[in-house]
Amino acid sequence: MSDRPLIAYKVLTAEQMAALERDGRFTGAPVDLADGYIHLSTAAQLTETADKHFAGQHDLHIVAVDLAAQDDPVKWEESRGGQLFPHLYGVLLLDTVVAYSPLERDEQGRVKLPVTG
Repeated sequence: MSDRPLIAYKVLTAEQMAALERDGRFTGAPVDLADGYIHLSTAAQLTETADKHFAGQHDLHIVAVDLAAQDDPVKWEESRGGQLFPHLYGVLLLDTVVAYSPLERDEQGRVKLPVTG
């Protein structure tokens, strides 16, 4: 059994979130398309990802993705600071999203995770 999380997170712009809801799928942001996979983060990596790649942007959303429900492969690969990040080699399907919400932060500035019901 792996100690890797079963849920990963993706930061989306409002336009990307609307497309995911409308189309039921997300093929990737420009950086994802350039790299050949959809960049995801664990809960522990999410705030740093938002700070580094989305600084100054507003109207962002967080989606919680069930990694076990993905049809396409998820590979854990070394990236920022030697950390292993989940990378989805395929399409993110709305059916595999277990929760989503606007990006909000707590009193310490950490990104709040979407609440599942």
